Amino acid sequence: MEPVRVGLVGAGPWAEMVHAPALAAGPHTTLAGVWARRPEAARALADAHGVPSFERLEDLFATSEAVAFCVPPAVQAELGVLAARAGRALLLEKPLAADLDGARRLAGAIEEAGVASQMLFTFRYSAATVGFLDRVRRIDPFGGHAANVSGSLRGGPFATPWRLERGAVLDVGPHMIDLLDAALGRVVAVKAHGDPLGWVGLLLEHEGGAVSEASLSMAAEGETPPSRIDVYGRLGSASLLGSELGDVFPEVVRQFAGTVRDGGGHPLDARHGLRLQEIIDDVERQLRAG
Repeated sequence: MEPVRVGLVGAGPWAEMVHAPALAAGPHTTLAGVWARRPEAARALADAHGVPSFERLEDLFATSEAVAFCVPPAVQAELGVLAARAGRALLLEKPLAADLDGARRLAGAIEEAGVASQMLFTFRYSAATVGFLDRVRRIDPFGGHAANVSGSLRGGPFATPWRLERGAVLDVGPHMIDLLDAALGRVVAVKAHGDPLGWVGLLLEHEGGAVSEASLSMAAEGETPPSRIDVYGRLGSASLLGSELGDVFPEVVRQFAGTVRDGGGHPLDARHGLRLQEIIDDVERQLRAG
């Protein structure tokens, strides 16, 4: 299969550490170029990989078959619409958008254009997660708990403006909700309490009667345990630790290249991201209401 030419939108820490190296490494993709709102950052990242940087987003689209996004959620929702209308496949970060309206516009533009899309839920690309979900299917599960606790808001490369404003629900919430959804069935109701900039607790009800809880925080001090999910059933239990995932990004780009070449969607496409955005918006409304 000919490598897919993927343009990168964004040149921040995550783009530098993950997206650009993974797309440039091959053999399934090549990095076609970089565009960012800060031209100097785009040039630096592009130079590091020997590819062009672009001052106009349209020029990046013109040289690419697909576009990977590594920008804040609100920006992804805006620029993703332009990529879809340009006929480019999209590799999207979670969350899909900053709010439900933006997510609906982006998912609608993708469907209208008929382009492929894929969401980068990192847990889902790990062989450890595949094995975990297989074990879950064999234990007749009825409940579970997920926890993602870190100190990311206290400093470092991921203490970015949108995370400092919206906190754990928008950033790590999609990972934990998605895993509980995959393990226990479609989430049909949620209750929430706490503070997105401190600690948030979620009570989820799943289609079929299972229930689960999720604990989310990015404000902890000191050393924190790895994220984890535990599921319990009538025939046993199953657990997954974030530390077990390994390097998932070669698998991400392999699957994305296949999605682009097949011209279709992916189980974790923009429609899945839209559904999770609906849950997140519901959670945030409850938290604002106290």
